[in-house]
Amino acid sequence: MSSVDGTAPSLEEPRPALGSTPSKHYFDGLARLSKMNGPQNTHDDLRTTAVDIVRALTEAGHVAYFAGGCVRDRLMGHSPDDYDIATDARPEAVGELFHSAHYVGESFGVMLIRRRGHMIHVATFRADGVYSDGRHPDSVVYTDAEHDAARRDFTINGLFENPLTGDIIDHVGGKTDLDARVIRAIGSPQARLREDALRMLRAVRFAARFKFTIDKATADAIRSMAGDLRGVSRERIGDELKRMLSNPNRARAATELQSLGLDQAVLDGARCTAAPTRLGGLPADAPYPTALAAWLLDRGEPGDELPVDRALRWSRALLLSNTDQHALCRTLQIHATLCGDWSSLGIAAQKRLAAQPEFEQALTILQATDREASAVVRDRRGKLAMTGLAPTPLITGDDLIGLGLEPGPIFRDLLDAIYDAQLEGGLESRDAALALAKAINDSGHAGPG
Repeated sequence: MSSVDGTAPSLEEPRPALGSTPSKHYFDGLARLSKMNGPQNTHDDLRTTAVDIVRALTEAGHVAYFAGGCVRDRLMGHSPDDYDIATDARPEAVGELFHSAHYVGESFGVMLIRRRGHMIHVATFRADGVYSDGRHPDSVVYTDAEHDAARRDFTINGLFENPLTGDIIDHVGGKTDLDARVIRAIGSPQARLREDALRMLRAVRFAARFKFTIDKATADAIRSMAGDLRGVSRERIGDELKRMLSNPNRARAATELQSLGLDQAVLDGARCTAAPTRLGGLPADAPYPTALAAWLLDRGEPGDELPVDRALRWSRALLLSNTDQHALCRTLQIHATLCGDWSSLGIAAQKRLAAQPEFEQALTILQATDREASAVVRDRRGKLAMTGLAPTPLITGDDLIGLGLEPGPIFRDLLDAIYDAQLEGGLESRDAALALAKAINDSGHAGPG
C-alpha cells in the first residue's frame, strides 16, 4: 500500500477532522445535478464508470475496492444506485489521477469524481478516533482495508469487492451475516452506537428493508441505549424515519421501532406496542404523510390529545415541511369525517371534500381497516364525479364588482354560496349565477348556509 510520497501510511499518522464535512443534502444535490446534466443514468453505465476508476487507481499502483452498500446490494441481487470506492491512495494522489475530482470531505479523505455524468465517491482507507460530537470522529488516521472495515457500522456494510477480479474481501463476517439475513454491529455494539446513535435507526431501516433480523447483542444494546437517540438532531431522525415509512416494508419498521423502544425518542411521545394495522394495509407507493397518518391512528396513544394535535407534535419532532404537515393534518381530518358524518353531508360539502388531494389518502387508510365502509365511500364519490367534483366556478369576484358590489368579506361568502349551488346542480349558467348572487346580496343573507 502506498501514499502520495511512496511511503506506507500507518496508524501513527493522525489527520485532524475539522468538522467541515458537507451535509448529506449537499451530496444528494450533487447527485441530482449529475443525473440532470449527464447521460442517461443506467445501472450498467454507472458500474462501468466506477470500475474504470478502480482500474485507474490499480494501474497507478494503489489498492482500490468497491465498498459498503454497493457490495451488499450486488450480493443480494440488486443493482446499486451509487458506488463508493475505498482506496489506499491519499486524496492528493486521487486528485492527480483524476482532474475532475474535488474535495467534499478533505479532513476525512473523501473525494468526489465526476465522470460521464456520474458522481463517484472515493475515500482513503481510514480508522476513526473518538466521536465526541456523536456524529463525526475528532480525528482519523489513514490505514488499510481491514482497519477501514472495522470502523463501519454493520457487518453487511463492511464488505469490499475487487471489481477487476470479482473477489469479495470480508474482514468482519459480513458475507456470513448477509447469507443468514442478520443485522449485526461490527465489534462492540455499544461502541458503534456511542459513536453515532443514529445507527440505531439505521439498523431498523436495514432490517425492515431487507426483511432481516437484528442480532440479539445489537438489539439489546439498542434497547439499553434508546434514550441516547434524543441527542441526535431532529433533522437526521426525521430523514431516517421518512426513508423507513416510504418503503413498502414500513409496517415492519414501525413494529421494530416500537419493540426496541425507539419510538418514544423518534416521535417525542409515549411508548406504544399497538400493531401497525393501518400502516401495513397501505399500498406500496403510499406517500410519507399518509404513512405517518396511518401510524398515528394505529398507535392511538392514550390521553386527551386529539389526532391533529398529535400530528402537530410529530411535525415538530420530525421537522416536517409545511407541505407534509398540511397533508398529514388534512388527511387525519378527512379520515375523521369519513368515519363520522360523511353520509349526512350535503352534495356540495361531499364534493368539496372529495375534490381535495388528501381525500384519496384518507380513503386508503380507511380501506386498511374497513373495506366495506371504504367501498361505500368510493361508490358515492364515483356518483358525485359524474356531475363534476370541482368544476370551474361560473362567476368570480370581478363579476360581483360588475354587479356594482363593493369588494369586502361578503365576496367570499357570496362566491361560496354560488359555488355550492353550482355543485348541488342548481346552477348551469353564468347568468343564473349572477342573478342568484344579486338576489342573495339584496336579501342580506350571504352568510354560511
